[in-house]
Order: sequence, then structure tokens, then C-alpha cells
Amino acid sequence: MFKLFTFWLCILSCQLFCTLSYGQEQKYWIFFTDKETQHYDYQQHLSEEAIERRTEQGVALVQYTDIPLNANYLQTLQKNGLVVLQQSKWLNAVTSLLTKEQISQVQQLPFVKQIVPTNRKIKILSLPRLDADKDREYALALEQMEAAEMVKAGLNGEGITIGIIDAGFVGASQNEYLQHLFDDKRILAIKDLVNPQRVEHFKYPETHSDSHGNTVLQMIAGFEKGGSQYGFATQSKFYLARTDHGDNEFRGEEDYWVAAMEWMDSLGVRIINTSLGYALGFDNPTENYKPEQMDGKTSVISKATQIATEEKGLLVVVSAGNEGNDYNWQVVSTPADSPSALSVGATLPNGLKAGYSSIGPELLSFLKPNVSCFSTNGTSYSAPVITGFAACLMQHNKKATNKEVFLLIEQSSHLYPYGNNYLGYGIPKASKVLTLLKQPTTATLPILSYQSAKNNTYTLKLKDQKAKVQVFHKKNATIIVKQDFLTAEKGKLLINRPENTVYTTLSYNNEVVEIRWEGQTQKQMKKEARKAKRQAKKQKRQAKKSK
Repeated sequence: MFKLFTFWLCILSCQLFCTLSYGQEQKYWIFFTDKETQHYDYQQHLSEEAIERRTEQGVALVQYTDIPLNANYLQTLQKNGLVVLQQSKWLNAVTSLLTKEQISQVQQLPFVKQIVPTNRKIKILSLPRLDADKDREYALALEQMEAAEMVKAGLNGEGITIGIIDAGFVGASQNEYLQHLFDDKRILAIKDLVNPQRVEHFKYPETHSDSHGNTVLQMIAGFEKGGSQYGFATQSKFYLARTDHGDNEFRGEEDYWVAAMEWMDSLGVRIINTSLGYALGFDNPTENYKPEQMDGKTSVISKATQIATEEKGLLVVVSAGNEGNDYNWQVVSTPADSPSALSVGATLPNGLKAGYSSIGPELLSFLKPNVSCFSTNGTSYSAPVITGFAACLMQHNKKATNKEVFLLIEQSSHLYPYGNNYLGYGIPKASKVLTLLKQPTTATLPILSYQSAKNNTYTLKLKDQKAKVQVFHKKNATIIVKQDFLTAEKGKLLINRPENTVYTTLSYNNEVVEIRWEGQTQKQMKKEARKAKRQAKKQKRQAKKSK
């Protein structure tokens, strides 16, 4: 009892210390102007596995972003009384706690390019809910994506190394659905960037969210011997990183997140899954992100994601966010806004968007989210399912690039090529992706139909007398106005055109129909009729006056 009390006393003291010290100082990124590029040897900074992966993928072994920071710059900062908290080779930057006076001093240094605050909170996109529906949820997500087809094809992620960035993995070593990973020594390493002194990572929690990564790992690789399968990549290997405090009163650390990415890349991972993201609830309201800043280029971690995907050849799978019902936000969080991140939303059992699942901002020129699958507990539990799916594709062709796998996942989704900002291209299907792997020249796998409707109603005729149809009304090619789930009657379904709708996507069985509505809506027609009537009356009055 005394030990437990002492433990929590230390935690509370830490919280008090952090609160008091942050009142005087704030954490900042300090970006440098350049690097010392001479004498760089990539073999000293990349593992054999990373070199092998890059060689297989055709990724350059010597990259500017891999070169360490200039040691003289670091020494100069230390001489000025600064403590460097984290270093980022990719961003050519460090983080440090600075007072206002120190900011002025550092800005005068000739090698300092920019100083940016980083006291924004990173939040976990959902918390584990241990209830009776848990098993059913995992089974349904895999059922949606036709996991049995992957099993028949012998694809289980074997030989693929995956990195998971999360808030903690407490309970993983006791999780019966992950026992095979520990028995086979396929947890290669775990790194706690929040508390580097931590020795035991799986048994004792430091925060209420310290088991979140346990469930994420189960959603990628979990299975019950002789029973249910919870993830696609049951035979993959893993590196784990804890980068978030978990408790809401603490600010999250984006520099830890970037450091974890760089660490995993140097070790040769193929895929990184992260269920953390920046959205609402920042420490200082004056520094909150705005929804319009979810543009794929504003946040530091979105920039780091771009480096990971475009330069390092990594596939980064990110939860889209859980702010869909928050009308002050609604859109995807960052780094899910990154154009090269595979951003994952969440669906209901019927395939429509789950209410909480964040949507793609209208301002983007690219589609977000990219794909979706079922989850009742947040997009942080749908993204890992997609991660396992991707590992199976990489197992099938180890030379496939991250961009090729990205495209395969999109093309195998049930709405492709008619994506939207609710679900992206929809739910990836194993049967479709296996067909694409065998026949890469196949243009489109669904039975596609593009229809033009001149009136404000459209009748869909179906062979299935009671077919269930997903309906997505859009004001342009991708932006949803309304979604619906309808049942045909006697093989017919009447579709009414909602206001402001230009396109409507219908999905049922293995067919996709895209309707292009022509002319004005009924409401617009009535409005025009009233306007014409008023003008006619006005002209009549003017005619009387002229007489």
C-alpha cells in the first residue's frame, strides 16, 4: 500500500512540477539553417534491415534528412544555457524549453532559421472499452474486409516489420491474443520517449491511457489459438514506441512522435501505425489549430509524415480522428491531413460513416480520409486493421513500394473510384485486392455504372428484390451532403435528389452506381418559379403605370 501511495505521490509531484515550470517556460522547436554534410556514412546511422529495405524499395541510402545535426550548433545552444530535449535529423531541429528572454537570444544566432511553439496537446483518438461487444467488433471489421480470403491465400504479414506509435502498451504481455508475439520474440524492441527510465513496459500503468497500444496491437496481429482472429498481420514483427503522456491535463509531445518515426525508420520498419493526432483541447487556447489548418502542410508532424513517406519509403497509416460529431471541428486531425498518409475513417456495420468519424476538409485538393472500416470505439481501432491488411500485401510482394501498396488498398475498396470525404474509397476488400495482385492491369473491379438523371428522382432496378443499398449524396465529386441506407422493394429503389446534390453514389453487393443529376433541384425550380411570378407582377404594374 505504501509503495502504491509513493508511486502516485511521485506522479502528482511530477504533474505539479510540470504545471509550475510550464508557467515560466514553453517548449519550442528550434530549426537550423543547414547541416555539415561531409564525412557522412549512412552505414553508421542505418541498421542492416533498414539498408536492405531501402535497397529493395529503390530508396536512396544517402539522404540529407538522415544526416545528424551540426554538433557545433548543439554546443552553442548548450553554452547559452539551453537544454536540448529532443533532436530531429529529418526536420533539422531540436526542442527546448525557452523563456521569452531566451527566445530573443536564440533568434539572434546565425544558424537558427525559425522558432516554433510546440505546446499543443496530442490526443489519443479513442480509449479502449472492455465490454461484451469487443469480440464482435473485431470479428465484424475483419468480416467486412473478407479476412478469410487472406487466410486462404496464406497471407498473414510474415516477414514484415511494423512500428506502432501510441500512448502505452500495458497489458500486452498478458493479452492471450498477443501471446504468440511474445512466444516467438516478435516484439523486437520498445522505446518509451515519455519516460526513458522506464524498465517494465507491459505491467504497470503510468496513466489511464497506458493500455491503448495494447488494443491497437491486438487489432493488427491478434488471434486466439483455435479461435477467433482479430488482426490480419498475425505473423509480423514489431517495434513499439510510447510518445504520449495519456492524461488530458498534460500537453502531448510532438517531438517524441517525430523521434519515434526516425528511430523506427533507422531500424527498417515497412509500416508505421499511429492512433494519435492533433485536433482539439490544446494547452493554450490562443495557439489552437483551426480546422482550416488541416491542410497537409501546416503541422510539424504532417511535415514529418511527408518525409517518412516521400523520402524514406514508409507506409504511414493514421487514424482520421473522432471529431465528426463536434461541429466546432468535424474534420480530420493531423497528421491524418497529410496527403501521403493513409488516413482511416470508421464505418457502422451497414457501411455508412460512423457519426464520430472525422471527415475530410472541403479545402483539400486530395481525398481524406482514404479508406475506412468498422469500429465502434474510434478510428484508432480501425486504422490498425488497415495496417494489418497492408502488411499482407507487402508480404505478397516484398519489393512493392509504399505508394504501390497505398494505391492497391484504395483500388480494392468498395466505392472505388467514387470516393467521398466521409469514407474515402470505402472498405478495402480482400477478394478485390487479390484479384488486382493477379491481374494488375484490371482497370476497375466493381461493376461500375455512370447514370445521368434529368429529373429529381431516379429509379434503381436490382436483381435482388430486397437489396440493401448505401446512398451517398454529394454536392460535387467528393463532398457529402447526406448519407443513407435504403432497402429496395420488389427489386426497385426510388432515389430522391436532396437539395444541393449534384452526384449520388449507390453501392450494393459488388456494384457501384454514380448518378449525375442534371438541371435544377425541385427547390431551386420552385424558387425560380416564384421569382418569375414576382417579376411578371412587377412588369404588369409597370405596364399599368406607363398607360
